[in-house]
Parts: sequence; C-alpha cells; structure tokens
Amino acid sequence: MAIDQNSYDLKTLAVRAGQQRSQFGENSEAMYLTSSFVFANAADAAETFANRRPGFIYSRFSNPTVAAMQERLAALEGAEACVATASGMSAILTTAMALLKAGDHVLCSAGVFGATVQLFSTILAKFGLNTTFVVGNDPAEWARQVTPQTRLLFIETPSNPITEVFDIAALAEVARKSNALLAVDNCFCSPALQTPIALGADLVIHSATKYLDGQGRVIGGAVLGKAALINDAVLGFLRTAGPTLSAFNAWVILKGMETLSIRMEAQSRNALELARRLERHPAAQRVHYPGLESHPQHALAMRQQKSGGAIVSFEVKGGKAAAWKVIDSTRLLSITANLGDTKSTITHPATTTHGRISQEARERAGIGDGLVRVAVGLESVDDVYADLERGLAG
Repeated sequence: MAIDQNSYDLKTLAVRAGQQRSQFGENSEAMYLTSSFVFANAADAAETFANRRPGFIYSRFSNPTVAAMQERLAALEGAEACVATASGMSAILTTAMALLKAGDHVLCSAGVFGATVQLFSTILAKFGLNTTFVVGNDPAEWARQVTPQTRLLFIETPSNPITEVFDIAALAEVARKSNALLAVDNCFCSPALQTPIALGADLVIHSATKYLDGQGRVIGGAVLGKAALINDAVLGFLRTAGPTLSAFNAWVILKGMETLSIRMEAQSRNALELARRLERHPAAQRVHYPGLESHPQHALAMRQQKSGGAIVSFEVKGGKAAAWKVIDSTRLLSITANLGDTKSTITHPATTTHGRISQEARERAGIGDGLVRVAVGLESVDDVYADLERGLAG
C-alpha cells in the first residue's frame, strides 16, 4: 500500500509507510525469507539484472521486506532514498567506501562513538583516507580545518556519550562551501526527535539497532540521502561488498518503528526528570543532557530537536572507582553498552564503548574516568533514580 509521504504525520508514516501488500492482503508486513527470486524467462532475468526493469534479484541487495523498511525510514527522515545495512558501523563503512577515495580528507567530531573513531583512524586510514578529529562544535573551527581534499564532515548530534549538540544547518553550510558532504549520525534522536536532512544535511546514518528497533532485539543500520547518492554509489557498494541487512532483522525494525514516536516521547520525559534529579545530587559533579538549561547547547538543541532525547550522562565525584560503585550498586538497570532499549541501560564509557581509543582521544572527547552513561528506558523514573542513588549515596 503506497501512501503519499507528504500527506501524513510522522506517527502515521511510522505505521503505514513502505508496505506493499502481497496477493494475500496481509495487514502486518510480510517477511520474505528467501535468498533469491524467480524470473519468468531468461530475457526477464537479463532485463532485471541490467536494471532496465524493476524487480527483486537476490537478497544480498534487494528484498521486499528490506525494501519496506528502507521506504519507511526514508519517509520518516524526509529522505529520497535509503540503503539498509547489517549494522550501524557497516552503514558508516559503506558510506565511506562508496563516496570517498584514497587521498580524500574527512573532518570528524572528536566526540563520536569509539568504534567510529577506530574505523576512521585505523581501518580506513589503511586505504589512504585522511581524517582530522575536530574538538568542539564551533562551525568556524570546522571551517578552519577544511582542506582542498575535504570531502566529508561527520558528526553525531547529540554525541555519544556526553550529548554535545552540533549546529546542523551551520555545518551544512560549511560543507556546501567546501564542496563536501555533511553526514549526521542521528542515532540518539531518531527521526522522531530530529530530521537532519530538513536542516541541510546530505546524509543521515543510523544504527537501527538502537531506537528504530527499540527493544534490543536485532542489529541493523541505514544510510539515507538524495537518490543520486544513495541509489548509485551506496547501493552499488552494498550490492558488490554485501554488508546486508537480513529480511528478518528488517521486519523486526519495521515493527519497531511503529512505536518509535511514543517510545521516544516517553523515554525523553523520563530522561529529563532523571537528569533534573541527578543535577541536584551532591555526588553528581556534572550532568550532560540537552534538555537541561545548564547544557551548553541547550538553546540549539531545543531549536533542532523536539526534546532532549533519552540519554543522560553524568560525572561522578571520585573518578573511576566512584563510577564503578554506582554501576555495580544497581539492581534494576542493565549493565550493557547497548542503548535505545525500553530497558534502561548503564555503562562506563571510558572502559567499554570508548575503551579501545587512546587516553588522549578520550580526553579530546571529554570522556573522563568518572563518566557514567544511562540510556533511559520505560521503567518508572522513581525506580531508575533509586537504583542510581544507591551507588551515589556516601
């Protein structure tokens, strides 16, 4: 059932966009667990392989369930096209391998996910890609770091884990003037809270593992943008190299997106209340949450996001020992590095998500030994706070 994306609200698109019913008229999206698709004859196969007629060929790069997930996410993000991938990290790798070449230069925020730092600084560097990690969110500083070889600006906003917020529109202008692309990792907000393309971004990256699924069940990723970028180079890389999202995972993510808005609204409310309580606690040296008036980019966040999101990070007085005490004292929260789940999770970024990067890189990103990250779920905020307070108490 194709629907006009411009005629409906995001909450409606999250439930209805992308569905194409089979001859059986199913109401819930079908799951096509097949490796390949059958053609009527040799000429039909040849025309489809040559892209002269539409059709599905092989589930490494074309599958009806995956296509439905891609169409729905594109509708939510306001993007012309989407390519789904096996994970969020494979989405970033696919973007770089499809759109960049040896000798190109990337400007990447210093405060991104640890694996993203590793990808740009070690793996992609072996293929001749040069990356500068920019400290801070000042667009003027980013503009100063641009070189004639700069082809991509890469940011997370809010960032993982200290929720630094970047001015997407301003950085899009820096990218445009530099003949470069701006890619925004929208993992923390999801399209329920922020649509970077509407603010000028060229590409949106997702770890669909997080809020798009929303219940910690499957791994997935996505790259979105203009059709000319996505359907040619990005899809071409996926077709050949095969960082493929399975039909089953795509189906789970499809179902997850149906409840995306109501989950993000509820989890964001819980996170704001938790952040306010933590800010009043004497053992919490500093609380990082864009919805707090004390956040350095609070005004910017409230302009480009619908709320502060569901991630709260805070620095505990006493460093690593005190942070681990908070984590180890919890009885309710899940000690895991994943986020975006309906279950609240807690982690120590310096020794988990950012443990493989250097101490210097962590310091550039503002990740100290006393930092604790909480991805707030749907439990009672009273219970979540009580679980944290047990370890924060002297």
